[in-house]
Amino acid sequence: MNYLAHILLSGDHKELRIGNFIADSVRGKDFSRFPEDVARGITIHRLIDSYTDSHEIVSESKELIRPVYGLWSSVIVDLYYDHFLAANWSMYHSQDLEGFTLDFYQDLKDRWDILPRRIQRFYPIMVEHNWLYSYRTIEGMGKILYQMDQRTKNKSKMQFALKELREHYDELEDQFHRFFKELQDFSNDLIQKMPLD
Repeated sequence: MNYLAHILLSGDHKELRIGNFIADSVRGKDFSRFPEDVARGITIHRLIDSYTDSHEIVSESKELIRPVYGLWSSVIVDLYYDHFLAANWSMYHSQDLEGFTLDFYQDLKDRWDILPRRIQRFYPIMVEHNWLYSYRTIEGMGKILYQMDQRTKNKSKMQFALKELREHYDELEDQFHRFFKELQDFSNDLIQKMPLD
């Protein structure tokens, strides 16, 4: 899953959300420099990724685009799924999406001192363009996919993945909803088993 899903799956706990968000920028298994609940968020992120990567429904989504995008299919499907989450946000959260994303940006700013440098570097751009909110539209997804392709020096060809999103839209959206319900149950179970401060 991509950023928006990881934040939502952390529930209403701010430090879990931060840990879940920064996890891809944290190397290794030593999380001792982080507050305990941020460290738990990093752990939850990795467990969510493992669950997602091995899930049959997600594999079905990847197979729809694998002939064109190969190994990049996993990243693209993560982005597609964030689009479907954002586009159907009211099904999954009571707060409006724009307010949710702006609150989260403030949470990151409030804990600036613990953010990895990579997050600190892209934070101003993320806020300026409100990346998380932009997932909700096809146009916004086009910009995100283009930016991701630039980061791979155009090796991934992700900027062209809107074609497959449009072509398989209904099928991918159905797969997302079926998978996300199971993922929410998995994530909620993880959080309930973890002692939180």
